[in-house]
Amino acid sequence: MTAPIDPATARAVLATGPRDAVPSVPRAPFPVAREDFDRLMVPCYAPAAFVPVRGEGSRVWDQQGRMYIDFASGVAVTSLGHCHPAMVRALGEQARTLWHVSNWFTNEPALRLAQRLTDATFADRAFFCNSGAEANEAALKLARRYAHDRHGPHKYRVISTLNAFHGRTLFTVTAGGQAKYSQGFGPSPAGITHVPYNDVAALEAAFRDEGGDDVCAVILEPMQGEGGMTPGTPAFLQAARRLCSEHRALLILDEIQSGMGRTGALFSYMQKGVVPDILTSAKGLGGGFPIGAMLTTDEVAGAFTVGVHGTTYGGNPLACAVAGAVFDIVNTTEVLDGVKARHALFMEGLRAINARRSVFSDLRGEGVWLGCELAEPWRGKAFAVMQAAGDAGLLVLMAGPDVVRLAPSLVVSLDEILEGLSRLEQALNRALV
Repeated sequence: MTAPIDPATARAVLATGPRDAVPSVPRAPFPVAREDFDRLMVPCYAPAAFVPVRGEGSRVWDQQGRMYIDFASGVAVTSLGHCHPAMVRALGEQARTLWHVSNWFTNEPALRLAQRLTDATFADRAFFCNSGAEANEAALKLARRYAHDRHGPHKYRVISTLNAFHGRTLFTVTAGGQAKYSQGFGPSPAGITHVPYNDVAALEAAFRDEGGDDVCAVILEPMQGEGGMTPGTPAFLQAARRLCSEHRALLILDEIQSGMGRTGALFSYMQKGVVPDILTSAKGLGGGFPIGAMLTTDEVAGAFTVGVHGTTYGGNPLACAVAGAVFDIVNTTEVLDGVKARHALFMEGLRAINARRSVFSDLRGEGVWLGCELAEPWRGKAFAVMQAAGDAGLLVLMAGPDVVRLAPSLVVSLDEILEGLSRLEQALNRALV
């Protein structure tokens, strides 16, 4: 057992110790390579063969100094590109001011961000967390708590859609309706019904079970991202709003990917003719700094009282300061109209590629969030296209085995669009032979 230090010795130690402790001999960074991932990391991912080390705007450089055009944005996250000056400035200023205080206190950046978000949307209240999964977890818990307190414990069923993606917690992955993500983890949370996306009749039928009295919420993406880049039809989204209102259920819109300007509006619901009761945001909200948000009304927010839900890092001053800077840039006519203009340029370029190669059976999406569905006989080769794109100096995504997904920065330049599309065509020529 270690002998206790007497108070006099303790005072002497503290008096002579450095206030800002640093190693006496600076430790140089040791070299790392892609192969170290397989040795050091839990094997949840299969990263590309190259390691990005630096980014600027819509360009990324790897360890060998090769430049890539970024049409992936960290899965629709780096909404203003890499190292945007306003974000760097906000982070630097906050880093010199206050890093973390926990939710035993509030802080100015969090309050300012909440004010921005509520002023610009249907919402009255905001809850901050660290990721989209946590935002959706909070939304689902809030919906169940609201229904329990106002209507009774029988009202807990959640209606979701097949091929949705709402996060990786056990609750959200079960809500997502993709067995490949939820199998093998033991009993899943009960009370979740899945219907085909854009199937109004199936949605209505799901409400008819138990007369709809047990449904507490419907959770939907305005456009399915991971599920194949499929836009929600106005009829489907409006039916969800109508059925929720008729059956005293809450409509949750998952705008983790579709929000923060990606479709040409601040949030996609603003283009859809529906207003949710709860909205979730993340990804582009922080522009690369981890943050999530759940937005809702005064009435619904009242179901969460002190201690019912929480998070240590949620509303962290660093994250909220960066997100505030992102918000101030994205929520402008210049940027949102620019997203619509970029959509037109991307679609023109993709159609031109398809006229030459006939590789896509469908080109769909909104704003700078696009899905390129591969035609026969190349179905199932989206991953091969993604790998070939990396070889051609382009970062793209996939949305299932058949869809190549593009999610560039909202402010990607014309030159970068043209060069990126040229590299995409090179990748298609290599992968689809």
